[in-house]
Amino acid sequence: MNLTTQRRLAASILKVGLNRVWIDPERLEEVSLAITREGVKQLINDGAIKAKPKKGISSYRSKKIKEQKAKGKRKGRGSIKGAKKARTPKKKAWMTTIRALRKDLKEMRTYRKLYKMAKGGAFRSKSYMRNYARDHDLIKGDE
Repeated sequence: MNLTTQRRLAASILKVGLNRVWIDPERLEEVSLAITREGVKQLINDGAIKAKPKKGISSYRSKKIKEQKAKGKRKGRGSIKGAKKARTPKKKAWMTTIRALRKDLKEMRTYRKLYKMAKGGAFRSKSYMRNYARDHDLIKGDE
C-alpha cells in the first residue's frame, strides 16, 4: 500500500517534514482512501495521522566535558588551538603582572623609583622586583 501522497499532504498541512508524519498502522486502509487535502485534514483531526515530536539534542556529553574542564582536565597539547599570545594576549599578561607589582609596591611603601621601573617593564615578576629592592638596600631583608 503506497501512502506517499497522503504522507506528503499531511506533512504540508502539519508543517513538518515527511519523516515526522506518523500514520496509525491500524487505520492504513482508511488513510489510503484519503486522496484530497480535505480527506487528510479529517484524518488528522480524527487522530489517524499525527506529527511526531521534534528530536532534541542531548547536552549530556557537553555538560560532562564542561565539568571535566572545570576540574582542569582536557587541557593537554592536543586541545590547544591558537598561539600562546592568542590564548592570553600580551596586554592581558602585562596587566596581571603590573597589577601584582603595584599591589606589592603598596605593601612595601617604598620609593617612587621602583614604581617607575615597574611601569617601564624592568621587572618580570614580584620576586625579581623584591630581589632588586633587596640588592639595592631599598628594603630590609626580612620584608
